[in-house]
Amino acid sequence: MASFCMSKITLLLLAILSLAHFSMGFSRKLSALVEPQPNLLTYHNGQVLRGDIPVSILWYGQFTPTQKSIISDFLLSLTSTTQSSPNPSVSQWWSSIEQLYLSKAGKSGGPNTAHVVLANQVSDEGCSLGRTLTMGQISELAARAQPKKGGVGLVFTAQDVAVEGFCMSRCGLHGSDPRTGSAYVWVGNSATQCPGQCAWPFHQPTYGPQTPPLTAPNGDVGVDGMVINLASMLAGAVTNPFGDGFFQGPKEAPLEAATACAGVYGKGAYPGYAGNLLVDPTTGASYNANGVHGRKYLVPALFDPSTSTCSTMV
Repeated sequence: MASFCMSKITLLLLAILSLAHFSMGFSRKLSALVEPQPNLLTYHNGQVLRGDIPVSILWYGQFTPTQKSIISDFLLSLTSTTQSSPNPSVSQWWSSIEQLYLSKAGKSGGPNTAHVVLANQVSDEGCSLGRTLTMGQISELAARAQPKKGGVGLVFTAQDVAVEGFCMSRCGLHGSDPRTGSAYVWVGNSATQCPGQCAWPFHQPTYGPQTPPLTAPNGDVGVDGMVINLASMLAGAVTNPFGDGFFQGPKEAPLEAATACAGVYGKGAYPGYAGNLLVDPTTGASYNANGVHGRKYLVPALFDPSTSTCSTMV
């Protein structure tokens, strides 16, 4: 597995060995703003996820109903069919993945769309595996979510749960289970462990230029940070689920659709500055995409392979 997290102001890459019977995973490194790398992000003739993508959730540890709804609403916003989300919207961001990547993914005969369907949700509030987890246990929890073939299992760990490499080399990770033909994503709540690394720009950065933090759009620095990391990892899981899809750099530690534009959220972004974002006139919160139920979110820029630039929502 490999991982993508936020550290200093350069993108650190770390290859993580595959554990148990799961194939390689890729995670969001601790990094601040970086420019896209000169070597191109290309398609490696492998499989992508498309069509209806059932998503199963395992909540590990204590999450409040409000915290769960922030994340669930984000997932529902990805392929919302309603007109209730004004532009720019989360569904517009997700459709960019379809246009930039899925439409160029070989000739499998499948659709060029990725329709996220929220399936089952299970909770392990008692933390049955303890509050300090290894990557192998993350894989085990992903299996407990029972993702379907062609689907994604999501594992969310609470703010008091420590995960191997969390805050040191990663904020989230995605991988796959070749036995079931499914992918999985893990993201942790960094609120009490490393918000300056995994919840920037909603918290003062741990490293780099010390710019003031932005106001989180849903009022929860840790969970709003989780949404950013979830978006990055889900984009990678769909476009490079089994390690032979879209990526640049070494296969063991690739840059993918969102992680190739780490720290970029709006036009004019530079180290320590997330870019020109929208601001809610009532709350002062910064965001770049509207979601269902009146939600607002911050989603990462996506790398455009045709222009070798980072495509932003605003």
